Amino acid sequence: MENTQSKCNLCPRECNVDRNKTKGFCGMQNDLVCARAALHMWEEPCISGSRGSGTVFFSGCTLRCVYCQNREIANGRIGKEISVNRLAEIFLELQDKKANNINLVTPTHYTDKIIEALKLAKDRGLKIPVVYNTSGYEKVETLKKLEGLVDVYLPDFKYIDSQISSEYSAAPDYFEYAFKAIKEMVRQTGLSFFKEDDELVVQGYVEEGIMKSGVIVRHLILPGAVNDSKKIIKLLYETFSDEIFMSIMSQYTPLEAVADHKTLNRTLTEEEYDEVVDFAIELGLTNAFIQEGEAAQESFIPRFDCEGI
Repeated sequence: MENTQSKCNLCPRECNVDRNKTKGFCGMQNDLVCARAALHMWEEPCISGSRGSGTVFFSGCTLRCVYCQNREIANGRIGKEISVNRLAEIFLELQDKKANNINLVTPTHYTDKIIEALKLAKDRGLKIPVVYNTSGYEKVETLKKLEGLVDVYLPDFKYIDSQISSEYSAAPDYFEYAFKAIKEMVRQTGLSFFKEDDELVVQGYVEEGIMKSGVIVRHLILPGAVNDSKKIIKLLYETFSDEIFMSIMSQYTPLEAVADHKTLNRTLTEEEYDEVVDFAIELGLTNAFIQEGEAAQESFIPRFDCEGI
């Protein structure tokens, strides 16, 4: 496979740097670095199920979210270098642990090496679905490389407003890329639902209620950004109707880095979350995951101790 990291343009940042010699915007060089590989219970029910999702957390990130919940690994300071062969072994080890799927978290800047590892693992007996768990800040050209290897796409759709995406994630073009990326994901996997005798039929489930194909779009509502959240949900519903899953999340947790921020220094209020959910219901959205009770807590953030690496 061509070594695109010698002139890396995998993500919308298009650094065009030689990652064999220097770090890209993602904070990483060419070597694979992972911070954790373990069964994870805190994804959507159709991803985690009762046995857990076989989650591999990659170090580094193409965004710069000021409120980042995984800051320890996003900045590339935590993680262990591994080979492509070792990554393939990790996938098979997670399958042996009865994981429902292989869940690739923040994988974009390692796309080419992940493709190599998936091909190796599949040749050696990897059969469970592969989930591509991403910020949504993706290039269509990069996603096309994954066609036939990824079964479930699990993208964020963080912002429409370019002022918000610029201030919070240093990505004024976030919406432009994320919306095109989600369309490409749906093109690859097919819609999660199809019509049969005017009834919606789920095509992305197996008997145990675990998704095996399709797209779940996540949206984390941020304090003070209710209007942008409504625009996102309206656009997704008008584009895909009930033919994708949406996951409307309330678990925003203000960490130390935003303690002095005028807006992000608090959790989401119950009223803010209910306003967005009520809006989604009024639109007609039915195929969505919502969070109930006190979801904003650091227990959602795993320990990045290189377990399983």
